[in-house]
Amino acid sequence: MDTVTQAALGAAVGGAVLGRRLGRKAVLLGAALGTLPDLDALIDYGDAVANVTRHRGFSHSLFLLTGLATLLAGLARRLTALRDISLRRWWAFFGLCLLTHPLLDALTTYGTQLWWPLDVRPTAWPVVFIIDPLFTLPLLVGIAVALATGNGQRAPRWGLALAGAYLVLAVGAKALVIQRLEPVLAAEGLDQAPRLVQPTPFNILLWRATLIDGDRHHEALVGVFDGDTPPTLETFRRGAELEPAALATHQGARLAWFAGPFLRYEVQVRDGRETLVATDLRLGFPGFYPFRFTLAQRADDGWQPLARAEQLPAARRADGDALSRLAGRLLGSEPRLCASRFVAPQWRVKAPEGC
Repeated sequence: MDTVTQAALGAAVGGAVLGRRLGRKAVLLGAALGTLPDLDALIDYGDAVANVTRHRGFSHSLFLLTGLATLLAGLARRLTALRDISLRRWWAFFGLCLLTHPLLDALTTYGTQLWWPLDVRPTAWPVVFIIDPLFTLPLLVGIAVALATGNGQRAPRWGLALAGAYLVLAVGAKALVIQRLEPVLAAEGLDQAPRLVQPTPFNILLWRATLIDGDRHHEALVGVFDGDTPPTLETFRRGAELEPAALATHQGARLAWFAGPFLRYEVQVRDGRETLVATDLRLGFPGFYPFRFTLAQRADDGWQPLARAEQLPAARRADGDALSRLAGRLLGSEPRLCASRFVAPQWRVKAPEGC
């Protein structure tokens, strides 16, 4: 999640645990602890692929953060004059402020390396977008009241309760969307295909489903209030013939570990040379993908891996167009959003009737 949300979550947790004893200090210290794991974003790992795939790594590990919480609790118990606060309560304060950060991140699309240093893919079960104002707002109101009144416990607890209820609603919305999607996938023979079902930006009412089927990937938008209208699938190529060349590079293999099968490959001409580019299909929308990386350049003997992968810039206007059209689909002003209209012809395979 975004930094504001993580700080608000840490502040609310801090107030809920020690707000009665520490007042505003519990809220402020909780906010600092809530943002601490994201300081790894300041580390440059050498290239764009490494920076993206190593973020939410060691600093988000449940093992490391549990150890850090134990150390901080012991120091607080030993070095502070607050003898009435038990070691258990100190540990609850530090542990919950730190551990809720990666656990919330794991509820977004890109997930989190909760089990670092074990060599397992990031844990992700997306039920909220990386920025969701309706989740963050109750937390902000709770901590604002706590800071204004000096009573650091009651309002943060209410904020946490409302934010938690929103997550429960998100889980229910996702279950409803999957239930509506299943018959369509079964009819298309895609019920066993790798799938990703995630909310569209800033809400839990409109969901995007992405499915991978060999050289093709399928997209659908499913709204909570779509009623009996069945979801429709749009089909696109994903350049799977280039996948072996991409996986032969270190950066390409790392991306595949990070994103699984949800990658598209293409050849672009950059600086007069053919360049192999990988696109992460998980964030964005067909035609509007922000995470695209250069992996290799064509040489006489095949593809030559690049020493440093670069992230290609996304067009801000394109991102704005995508968001406005998604908003139209969410609000009902654009009942059918045809992604095929925004995708280059060489990528289109199949569009629903009327697109």
